[in-house]
Amino acid sequence: MKKFLWVALAALVLTGCPSRPPEPTAPVTVEPQPQPEPQPEPLPPTTEPVPQPPKIQQLDWLGSVQPLVNQMLKADGVTPGSVLLLDSVKNNTNGSLSIGNATSALHQALASNNTFAVVPESQLASAKQTLGLSAEDSLGSRSKAIGLARIVNAQYVLYSDVSGDVKSPAMEMQLMLVQTGEIVWSGNGDVKY
Repeated sequence: MKKFLWVALAALVLTGCPSRPPEPTAPVTVEPQPQPEPQPEPLPPTTEPVPQPPKIQQLDWLGSVQPLVNQMLKADGVTPGSVLLLDSVKNNTNGSLSIGNATSALHQALASNNTFAVVPESQLASAKQTLGLSAEDSLGSRSKAIGLARIVNAQYVLYSDVSGDVKSPAMEMQLMLVQTGEIVWSGNGDVKY
């Protein structure tokens, strides 16, 4: 009986397998793959030229103040041998300037004159401290300058300011008599590059 079961099982398995003739298959044709178009080699990125920063022009402070100082030294009403308080130059332009250099140029231009004895910066700083002013205080008001000039026994005060457009500034100077507040001399000129 076992044999019979085996034969029946084999018959079932064999009948379960179809014995159909193979279906005709269409020939497999391989479509040609489109060849990628040759890409041109990428050009290096074009760089725009970097603009050059504007050249910083140095102002010729000494060359600008020297002619004004020369005019002032020849002015009528100036007593030779007097003491001069030199106020720091003020910037009234529409930009930033090296005003410290302008004040230094004024000191340099007045260093070799025989008309005025300029109050030394150390004495000026000490006098400012006596009045309760900081050493960096530019004497914005005439009353401060006159008070300071009296402490250092100066007979004259020189006010200077730079105004106008920062690209073409102009300098104005006024020499004032401390005792009366009278403006003894006034001059102006362009600041040179």
